[in-house]
Amino acid sequence: MATTLTSGNASHAPIEVSFPLPRAPHTNMHIQLTDNGPNLLLFLTTSSLESASSSALGSFVYAMPNRTSPSETLSTPLFTHGSTLDFTTRLSKVLARKTGKPVYVGNSISFASAGMGGTVEEEMEGFRRVVEVVTGLLEKEESVTT
Repeated sequence: MATTLTSGNASHAPIEVSFPLPRAPHTNMHIQLTDNGPNLLLFLTTSSLESASSSALGSFVYAMPNRTSPSETLSTPLFTHGSTLDFTTRLSKVLARKTGKPVYVGNSISFASAGMGGTVEEEMEGFRRVVEVVTGLLEKEESVTT
């Protein structure tokens, strides 16, 4: 006998978007976001005209809101790749805190082809842009389902 489990207001298909990096118009950031109801699944990568090869897997991090201390989001890396771990951890924590949901983030973004070669400023602009896009997509999805 089969049973069916429902998971609240889950979106039923991943949302996929891409946009240029703020200071590198020839480098696109690709996002795949799935709202499973009780949690979010987010994958990020970049592509550029110069790099025809595929990128490394990157890091995969799980973060969840801390109900007793909201400012201290909990996270753990599930798979690590040195150059992407910090960005992935920070992003998963911010999204978990903003959404109040557990978040899985897979990230293989490379800022090497950005205008200045991947400076801290370029990375922070990319980070802000990802947070803006993801929260915007979630708000749009929520307004459609309600």
